[in-house]
Amino acid sequence: MRKDFPGLTPGWHYLDTAATAQKPQAVIDATVAAMGRDYATVHRGVYARSADMTLAYEAARRRIAGFIGAREEQVAFVRGATEAINLVAYAHPKKGRVLLSVLEHHSNIVPWQLAGWQVDVCPLTDDGRIDLDAAERLLTSEHNMVALAHVSNVLGSPLDVARAADLAHRVGAELLIDGCQAVPRLPVDVSALGCDYYAFSGHKLYGPTGVGVLWSDKLDALPPWQGGGSMIDRVTFAKTTYAPAPTRFEAGTPAIIEALGLAAAVDYVDAIGLDAIHAHECALVGRLREALARKNSVRLFGPENSAGIVSFAMAGVHPHDIGTILDESGVAIRAGHHCAQPLMEHLGVPATARASFGLYSNEDDVTALIEGLARVERIFG
Repeated sequence: MRKDFPGLTPGWHYLDTAATAQKPQAVIDATVAAMGRDYATVHRGVYARSADMTLAYEAARRRIAGFIGAREEQVAFVRGATEAINLVAYAHPKKGRVLLSVLEHHSNIVPWQLAGWQVDVCPLTDDGRIDLDAAERLLTSEHNMVALAHVSNVLGSPLDVARAADLAHRVGAELLIDGCQAVPRLPVDVSALGCDYYAFSGHKLYGPTGVGVLWSDKLDALPPWQGGGSMIDRVTFAKTTYAPAPTRFEAGTPAIIEALGLAAAVDYVDAIGLDAIHAHECALVGRLREALARKNSVRLFGPENSAGIVSFAMAGVHPHDIGTILDESGVAIRAGHHCAQPLMEHLGVPATARASFGLYSNEDDVTALIEGLARVERIFG
């Protein structure tokens, strides 16, 4: 599939898909058409092009909803998973205790703190999974929410969402899932998972930046979070009434171009099949982990079956130095704390090096990374 991605230039090995995915030409073409030939506002104009763009925008909502096994009225467009989590954290009428885990991204920690929730933390298993046995012991009737990553952005460890939902619901809590790393890699059916909220960003799903999705079958129970145009029923200076969900969560002119681009990305991924993508990435993860495990200088993090992500550290070498030397060899990885500083503290390292795969990754990428790491070892002796 590499030929479909103009950003994958010859001789460059892109292994930072967990941060953001490269875009296929089909997505680029869809956004160019939406920005140019087809462009008009939505939900407001009575002229033909505006009506056509409104139909296309709402068709994108239906398409994306179907991709995760949802109905269109359950899907609100947001700027990304970060905004989706902020929306729930601030708008939820029963702010109380929330259970998070050690491996959460900052975007699933900070919003709860800012919105005034009391945060409890679930530990991890020895191989870097969220310890649901510990979660069962920690959860009480005082918890209103559990918020966990479907797949860790650092460790690649997948969550048993169905069990997490069962544990949350037993104590009367709701479950929010950060699906940013899962949606591009695993088949997701929100109706089968049992969670109450599911959030993901478009740019990790081979779509544009600036658009994401909040799914919930409880959107009608949430009050508006941001006010402005489009999200209203009637406005007076004495009182304002609001549109039903999901429109009440889409104040202002929406990300029209980006939503159409995301729908094109869903079409592209669906045509390949998430089962095939997952199997392909697992094979690459397996080969890389096996190669790194043979190096005495390397410490691997996360479980053997990590989903598309391999994080590691090299003795005596800062991850930033690893990333810089690899870049000289045309290999692009991530180096840093990956917006997961509590997890870095848990692992006992200031940062890790992270290689993350996409549907376009191949054996040459793994070989280039391994050869690049051999050069790192030679330089640092």
